[in-house]
Formats: sequence, structure tokens, C-alpha cells
Amino acid sequence: MIRTARLSDVPVIHAMIRELAEYEKAPHEAQATEEQLRDALFGEHPAVFGLIAEDDAGGEPVGFALWFRNFSTWRGTHGIYLEDLYVRPSARGGGHGKALLTELARICVARGYSRLEWSVLDWNEPSIGFYKSLGAVPMDEWTVFRLTDEALAELGG
Repeated sequence: MIRTARLSDVPVIHAMIRELAEYEKAPHEAQATEEQLRDALFGEHPAVFGLIAEDDAGGEPVGFALWFRNFSTWRGTHGIYLEDLYVRPSARGGGHGKALLTELARICVARGYSRLEWSVLDWNEPSIGFYKSLGAVPMDEWTVFRLTDEALAELGG
């Protein structure tokens, strides 16, 4: 079952973000606090939205997707950028990842959004194969750039 994230889900979302960071070999990068997540998802002006995948048997959260709206100047429409998609190892293969992506695609279609986009680490072959099986295509000609920490402060200061 896929449902919209609730305020009471913040601790489990935070825990799964930490699990995802471990899986992606970057636990030191996962610095978000529960308070920050609470504010981003449920504050006065939410900028991030969440879905929860629940185990069908017991209703326990086994995965999540966090996303936000982006905009395509070429298409002239909004889209969804999927920031994180994670299913706990014990629940993988149960259809939860596909169900989360299906719900995001449904949201795009219902709202007239023209794109659902995300990034995947180039070594994550199981995920790449899964995404391709759904019809997703890699954007091989594009390279992601990022400014953080000192470089961001220097440029923005």
C-alpha cells in the first residue's frame, strides 16, 4: 500500500534516509535532522512531499519516496524530481519500489506534469536495470553539478 506521508512518519523517514545513505556508501552526507524534515514536509510552506510504502501484512513502513516540483522551460510544465526512493532490504522484490514510482507517475499524469526525473549512482546496477524495465531512460549526455559548503558560501557570500 502506498499512502501520503504523515507527520508521525518523520522518525521512520529519517531512519530510512540514514539507511539509504549507508547503502550509497555516504553516511557522513546524511546530515538532515528530524526537525528539518518535519519543517520541509509539514511546515508552513512545505517544499517537499512524501509517500510511504507499507507492508501489506502489518502496515509497517518499508519504503518511502521524497519529491518536489520542478519546472521544464522546454516543455513549459512542471514535473516531479524524485529526491529519494528507498525500500528496506527485507521488503525488496515485493513491488514497493514499483508502487512508489507508479504513484508518482499517477500524480504527474493527474496534474499535467510532463516529467518524472531522478538520479541514480552509476554503480547501482540493480536499480538501473529496474528503472529501465519501467521505461525510464538515462540522460547520458548530462552531468550533475553541485555547489556545497565552502564553494557555495564563497560564491553566494
